[in-house]
Amino acid sequence: MRTTPAIAIALVALVSAGVTAAGPDIAKLAWLAGCWASESAEPGSGEQWTPLAGGTMLGTSRTVKQGKTVEFEFMQLRHLPDGTLAFIALPSGQRATVFPLLRISDSEAVFENLQHDFPQRVVYAREGEFKLRPRIEGMRNGALRVVEFPMRRVSCDSQR
Repeated sequence: MRTTPAIAIALVALVSAGVTAAGPDIAKLAWLAGCWASESAEPGSGEQWTPLAGGTMLGTSRTVKQGKTVEFEFMQLRHLPDGTLAFIALPSGQRATVFPLLRISDSEAVFENLQHDFPQRVVYAREGEFKLRPRIEGMRNGALRVVEFPMRRVSCDSQR
């Protein structure tokens, strides 16, 4: 009789561990939700991320030059069927590229796909509540290339 409660407790612990193993990783990125304006590009350039719901966060990105959209991207943060958290990018109408999570903390997430031409790594890092430091990096023509996209949090009603 004493083993039944112990087994029940062990099963609850195992089930809970399995549920939380996939869940908290994406919740650590809830701070990304909202609107971010580029600090180094024309007004209208930046990203917007939806709040976490249904196990996903959806994002859009736009780069404006001389008053025209020259690049755009649709993005997803979600778990793959195997439970791996991934950043999925669909840049300017191209096919989707999946970047599985490499590491995550309360202020940074690093996604990596070494088979992709460029970039091989996508990084989202925050500095406090109002600064975002996304970057892409990888090897191009035998040299490491890093491109940073500094942003600041703005109202989603704002055009800047």
